[in-house]
Amino acid sequence: MTAAAVGLSHSPLIGKNDPEPEVLARVEAAVGTAKAFIRDFDPELVVLYAPDHYNGFFYKEMPPFCLATEAHAVGDFGTRSGPLSVDTAAAKSLAQGVLDRGVDLTISARMTVDHGFAQPLEVLFGGIDRVPVVPVFVNGVATPLGPVARIRALGTAIGEAAAELDKRVLFLASGGLSHDPPVPVLDGAPPRVADALIEGLPPTPEQRAKGELRVVQAGRDYVAGSTAMVPINPTWDNRLLDHLAHGELTEFDSWTVEAMAKEGGGSAHEVRTWIAAYASLAATGPYEMTSRFYEAIPAWIAGFAVTTARGR
Repeated sequence: MTAAAVGLSHSPLIGKNDPEPEVLARVEAAVGTAKAFIRDFDPELVVLYAPDHYNGFFYKEMPPFCLATEAHAVGDFGTRSGPLSVDTAAAKSLAQGVLDRGVDLTISARMTVDHGFAQPLEVLFGGIDRVPVVPVFVNGVATPLGPVARIRALGTAIGEAAAELDKRVLFLASGGLSHDPPVPVLDGAPPRVADALIEGLPPTPEQRAKGELRVVQAGRDYVAGSTAMVPINPTWDNRLLDHLAHGELTEFDSWTVEAMAKEGGGSAHEVRTWIAAYASLAATGPYEMTSRFYEAIPAWIAGFAVTTARGR
């Protein structure tokens, strides 16, 4: 088995509220490096760790993480809707391997995913159905959230199980670093919002469009400085990337839920996808981070990063 990892931040504001052309050029260059890395590695399977933004997972049942044997995308924020090309046999094998290693894993035979999954597949592979994939949802927004050590344990177990597949496996993380976008919370929500967060009532096209416009406006307000959102934190973001680059994954075990939100914002827990992906790679042997890009991008309300890594 040969393994590699790519981390790619996503943002629903890409193409809708973009930064200056020189910033976009730097992002495109970093993404181009990642795409060339993937072409060279030529993965036979992609294990995609990504969050959800109340499009597929709701408080009626909210697992800390969940692996899909089948998945379809809702098509939010301009991403494509439809089925992902899930490698069901590989997904079932990984699921059993994780359970055999003592990690309690939720399984979905029909997972609904949103732009957190679709965007990296479209950006890096040209579509949501171009590469065999095993989608793994990692909760990064719905409290209460479990300890980060359990996410590292999940990634380790999946990496060990993937090593038994005898394939070229790419572990792909999708998530912003520090960011605090306007995501609804259950505590104190009005009854209509609370019901939607619990029951998962699908929005009408009009409701989805209004919600997306609110996010776009939030990005514009953030750039203008008229917002109460927690600021992007490059120091915290680069500390995370340093730990990943040096293989210091046990350092994350001491990171608390409260401190992560205070330093990185309410959605900073999307970095759990990065920790899981790098833990999976580390489980297959020593690795080297071969490229690293980071930039704070207020227009996208995110600390934005792109990394590549492969086994030594």
